[in-house]
Amino acid sequence: QVQLAESGGGLVQAGGSLRLSCVVSGISFSINTMEWGWYRQAPGKQREMVATITSGGRTNYAESVKGRFTISRVSYGKVVYLQMNSLKSEDTAVYYCNGQTSRAGYWGQGTQVTVSS
Repeated sequence: QVQLAESGGGLVQAGGSLRLSCVVSGISFSINTMEWGWYRQAPGKQREMVATITSGGRTNYAESVKGRFTISRVSYGKVVYLQMNSLKSEDTAVYYCNGQTSRAGYWGQGTQVTVSS
């Protein structure tokens, strides 16, 4: 059973940094063969894409986080990261990790990020 476990969220002041981790378990193949993404959902808003990385390593970012956030993956550790710098109050949300294969998609339970201004 594939499971994604996010961690690294918390309370940070505006301008600070956090690194979110998504630990993947239950797969016997490399995470590099999957498509990965970080999404977020703020109170009263729809879930939105923050960053994605393809199996080929191509990354894509929401305009609002370009230049501040970086998505990466470590195959041997089966971890997908989201480095978040220069955080703003509008980055406050629950952040979710998503993994996609050709057959199925998987979500973690989310981790709360709160940025105080």
